[in-house]
Amino acid sequence: MYRIVCFLIMTLLADATCMAQGAKEKLTRFGEVTVFARRPMKEIGIQQTRFDSLALKENIALSMADVLTYNSSVFVKNYGRATLSTVAFRGTSPSHTQVTWNGMRINNPMLGMTDFSAIPSYFIDNASLLHGTSSVNETGGGLGGAVKMSTAPLNRHGFGLQYIQGVGSFKTFDEFLRINYGSGRWQLSTRAVLSTSPNDYKYRNHDKKENIYDEDMNIVGQYYPVERNRSGAFRDFHLLQEVYYNSGRGDRLGLNAWYMSSNRELSMLTTDYGDELDFDNRQREETFRGILSWNHIGHGWTMASNAGYVHTWMAYDYKRDVGNGIMAHMTRSRSLINTIYAQAEGNYYIGNKWLFTGNLSVYQHLVESRDKNVIMQDGNLGIVGYQKGRMEMAGSFSAKWQPSERLGMSVVLREEMFGTEWSPIIPALFIDGVITRHGNIMAKASVSRNFRFPSLNDLYFLPGGNPNLRKERGWTYDLGVSFAISNGRKYSISGSANWFDSHISDWIIWLPTAKGFFSPKNIKDVHAHGVELQSKMDALLGKQWNLGINATYSWTPSINEGEPMSAADQSVGKQLPYVPEHSASLTARLTWRQWTLLYKWCYYSERFTMSSNDISLTGKLPPYYMSNLTVEKQFAFKWADMNVKGCVNNLFNEEYLSVLSRPMPGINFEIFLGISLR
Repeated sequence: MYRIVCFLIMTLLADATCMAQGAKEKLTRFGEVTVFARRPMKEIGIQQTRFDSLALKENIALSMADVLTYNSSVFVKNYGRATLSTVAFRGTSPSHTQVTWNGMRINNPMLGMTDFSAIPSYFIDNASLLHGTSSVNETGGGLGGAVKMSTAPLNRHGFGLQYIQGVGSFKTFDEFLRINYGSGRWQLSTRAVLSTSPNDYKYRNHDKKENIYDEDMNIVGQYYPVERNRSGAFRDFHLLQEVYYNSGRGDRLGLNAWYMSSNRELSMLTTDYGDELDFDNRQREETFRGILSWNHIGHGWTMASNAGYVHTWMAYDYKRDVGNGIMAHMTRSRSLINTIYAQAEGNYYIGNKWLFTGNLSVYQHLVESRDKNVIMQDGNLGIVGYQKGRMEMAGSFSAKWQPSERLGMSVVLREEMFGTEWSPIIPALFIDGVITRHGNIMAKASVSRNFRFPSLNDLYFLPGGNPNLRKERGWTYDLGVSFAISNGRKYSISGSANWFDSHISDWIIWLPTAKGFFSPKNIKDVHAHGVELQSKMDALLGKQWNLGINATYSWTPSINEGEPMSAADQSVGKQLPYVPEHSASLTARLTWRQWTLLYKWCYYSERFTMSSNDISLTGKLPPYYMSNLTVEKQFAFKWADMNVKGCVNNLFNEEYLSVLSRPMPGINFEIFLGISLR
């Protein structure tokens, strides 16, 4: 696989050199050159999906939620445009997906999940999915997997500037700016994103019916009304500052500081009949993430250390007109999160056959959650919530052995502590091997144990938190095969097929109580298994014509195998709510000279909204297909590069829901104009 990649890179470099020498020079053509390279030892047995830079930047207005939707088979649960977007990985819940940014875990310690709609892809330079057992190499708690994201220096000399202006449907405006400077030792970069929109798109409301009357006021028909998304405006601002210093003696220092300010209205449900002027349902957030890093490369060994800080202030306000024209506060929720983080890692190589890795990380969370608008029994306003701190520690050790170019094995041992509770040893075993060099067919297998500790809201939320919750635990097994073939510069084809099987016990779920509120309990034993398929093709169709296709598919039965809670419990043996059994995605890119045509498609099968899988009333959301189309033209000048891009989202005007009663937009358009100074 890697010799093909090296060959393609050498071929492209050779072509570029020939073009630079001029067309009049005589070219010497060589036959096919085979380059052999050992597989990276850190990736032994790992099931990983990497997103290339084109996927991250193909539509600059995308969030990471959109990138995952169209470039992987994971299910992105979307509550609406510019609202909460979470990931269900391999049939698990959003809290079972761990997310890291430059090595630091950024899952919300209160909720245990990550909102991918609040992560602009413009700020991400490298991203990958670690499937199932492979996440143990990065972090614990990823019963489904992990999403790994990072930034990187541009490694350019002199000043650079990029500005992109986007205008879209529903009066949406997106602005992107990047200023960078590079020298022999220093790399500095400042990135900013501003997105605003009233977000008042039209949709057909299938939760309401309007009657058609004749002259005698008899009902002669019915129809679903077309409504506008009400109270869904948003304003998101992001600022990222990066500073990198390379000593030239094997040391690199880095600073990454990311500030986000978000003000979003929460759209009214499709079942709401009131006037939008009578409500104010709003969520605000300010988050700062900062990381200091040091990396050293020695002879046969490397060391790295990181120190980070996360500060998050979140506010949720719900106000409504009580009938006299005065907006009264119903909910005033405030949350304050401070996290201090430190990590150290070392790698030691013995020849080219052994690699030993040790990692230690510490997180200190300080959380305060309050609802300042709770009415007490005496009629006065009270404050209900919790104020807790929790330290989380994790240590891991791995030994990787590659006795030959065709065989590799890895053992990982991980230990974690949340608060005062330690997990048992978390073992993971990986093995891979090249079956045949004809087609570069490789087989991989892995098995791991894993644990996930309850979030702070699970334990302490008032009312309803359950401090007696047990940690979720499970075993995951993976088996896969991959291939890669190439015919020089004409085409390259690669693909993989993976089977996985997970058994998770003590699954935490929030259930209603007799007192009128919800409380979490360990009630489910879940069996999630299935198949993941991936394929990729790049082909040279003719002079200056190139075609690239990337496709994914996932079959994910995720079944509740726990004991019934009562005689009326019909959830046992049923698919988990909001987990599609089938999902797929496809991207096709056709380029000619400075033109690019991009088509993106995704599919999710039906999702049940009830644990019993009852399809009466609103118990099921129908399957849907989504298509986007993009056309781009690039212009090259001596002083700058420019590009114009037009995007059509929801190309066929699909009427769909990702979450019950949450309206989604129909066909909409975006235009982007970008300029990059040379």
